[in-house]
Amino acid sequence: MQPLSLAQIAAAAGGQVSDADPQTQVTGVAFDSRKVSPGDLFVALRGEEGRDGHDFAPSAVRAGAVAVLAARPLDVPAIMVDDPLTALGGWARAHVEALSELDVVALTGSSGKTSTKDLIAQVLQRAGATVFTQGSFNNEIGLPITALEATADTRHLVVEMGARGQGHIAYLTQITPPRIGAVLNVGTAHAGEFGGPEMTAKAKGELVEALPSEAEGGVAVLNADDARVAAMSARTKARVVTFGVERSADVYATDVTLDGQGRASFTLHTPTGDAPVRLQVVGEHQVPNALAAAAVAEAAGMDAAQIGKALTAAESLSEGRMRVTERPDGVTVVNDAYNANADSTAAALRALAHLGRERAGRTIALLGEMRELGASSAEEHRRIGALAAVLGIDVLVAVGEGDARVLATEYGPDGRVEATKAAAGEWLSRYNFRAGDVVLVKGSNALGLGELADALAAR
Repeated sequence: MQPLSLAQIAAAAGGQVSDADPQTQVTGVAFDSRKVSPGDLFVALRGEEGRDGHDFAPSAVRAGAVAVLAARPLDVPAIMVDDPLTALGGWARAHVEALSELDVVALTGSSGKTSTKDLIAQVLQRAGATVFTQGSFNNEIGLPITALEATADTRHLVVEMGARGQGHIAYLTQITPPRIGAVLNVGTAHAGEFGGPEMTAKAKGELVEALPSEAEGGVAVLNADDARVAAMSARTKARVVTFGVERSADVYATDVTLDGQGRASFTLHTPTGDAPVRLQVVGEHQVPNALAAAAVAEAAGMDAAQIGKALTAAESLSEGRMRVTERPDGVTVVNDAYNANADSTAAALRALAHLGRERAGRTIALLGEMRELGASSAEEHRRIGALAAVLGIDVLVAVGEGDARVLATEYGPDGRVEATKAAAGEWLSRYNFRAGDVVLVKGSNALGLGELADALAAR
């Protein structure tokens, strides 16, 4: 971030400097006292299980924080505010508004947000300095901290927007008002929190409702293949640009093929022209992600040739998302364990089946339970178990103490259940892998299966 004085931050955050020189310069921001760097402003947030960042303020100052954004006196240099989280958002909003050359791109969806965000950022970097969300840092804490990384030289700010309920995305759009907004899909992720797909669509559509009008340059990028997303065109004043594989769209792909590594090639078609694309990321489900990125890039002023070259060069940036490791013994490990819902798990299974066919080896799926699916959980686990059987996956191990058994039972009599990550790790350590085998590790992040994938890849 560009250096600011405590006085400037206090003005933007609606606070008062206390026990500090108002001209003290802040060069960074942190909300974890263990990760404070000299020059940071430490934001004292309330966390889970009763944790309160105010209790860690003294250690943050000892680690180099020049002050604390706080809601109560702490006997350390501080900016006093009513609520540190709200103040952080206000500071970020003022920061973004002060950068007159900054173009803000926001995206949301039930699945594929992080992979698509990484593609968008890498494409837009070809057209100018770009700051983007790291990993899935997409909530009311991560989004403002990402925004504060933008400087006067930044041309594009790409932010992923997550939601756990109604109004969450609307709040995030107030912090970083987007000119371009993309909605990828409405699926089963977090259905239990939202109350079903229609309510999920209502929440995701808050993004397009926040866009400026077409006359003001607003652009809504919508998935033509998803009926709930396509219907959001009626909820926005912005110009609508569609992308799709299955249905007619403004940005689309033809001649899609997969190579031996499961990477898609296709011809990209846009209103400004066509271009060949050969993706470096794995899975046919990355094609609509790439098309969304292409539509955003065109809205930002890039032409088809530029976009095609940039997509061809783009790599997987975030951990735990279709990260493929070829071990020296010929075993392939696919780590897609950052998170899981029915749609992303189905896509990962299809990629696993393709890789297995290419290598003429066995396909092994280690699938953790999919969380936050609400009333549809059992049915979605049955669907995934049945898909694994139809795809001919050779070995399926379901991990968890809930609907894991439903998944394994639907797969068939050979489906195996391991109740815990530790038990699944023991099973992996005993399994006799052979050259040509392909192992997919996939599950909700809370299960921590990514650790097993990393260990398996390094074995």
